[in-house]
Amino acid sequence: MALAGKVALVTGGAQGIGRAAVQSLLQSSAKVAVLDLNKTCGEQCKAQLDAEFGEGQCTFIQCDVSNGDALRDAFQTTMDKFGRLDIVINNAGINNEKNWEKTIQVNLTSVIKGTYLALEHMSKEYGKEGGTIINVSSMAAFLHSPHQPVYTATKHGVIGFTRAMADASITGDYGVRINVLCPAFVDTPLLQTVEQEDNMGKFFKFKDDFKRSMDKFGILQ
Repeated sequence: MALAGKVALVTGGAQGIGRAAVQSLLQSSAKVAVLDLNKTCGEQCKAQLDAEFGEGQCTFIQCDVSNGDALRDAFQTTMDKFGRLDIVINNAGINNEKNWEKTIQVNLTSVIKGTYLALEHMSKEYGKEGGTIINVSSMAAFLHSPHQPVYTATKHGVIGFTRAMADASITGDYGVRINVLCPAFVDTPLLQTVEQEDNMGKFFKFKDDFKRSMDKFGILQ
């Protein structure tokens, strides 16, 4: 896909893998809506990107993706700002085994909602021109570590949901390419949460097992 003139929306876009995706999109001349819950981080990210790529190429929208109304509003704000939407990257994620309901809301439910909202703005079924959706899962979906069972379940869910939606897009002629990305261990703020007992709860005691997996597969910078 030629990206010049295209518009992308990236959740969790102010840091980590999301920030890298935003950077790559801007380097390819796309315009980008950066969604993130962290306002300070998001504003700093936008200032840095404005300095590198020029003002008007990206916009920051503070958004709690677990809030369906806020997510819908963010999509509409993107449309109001740029006039179109071609690419959606559902990347936002957390790793909190103690508050596991929130982990499901952010890691899986928001991906489902983000995909459906993306289709409303891109699918031929809605009279649009098509586009691309990338849902971010994780290699953790295949490792079933005792350290993070709910996180693992959410990432399994993202894979299954995305595969089913890709088939739906083909069968329904949506004109939307829907893919899932499964990164390995990447040195991001999310990865650092495995060291926090407040996040991992009763599974914190299994962190050494998880660290052995990181040692085996390595950590990308």
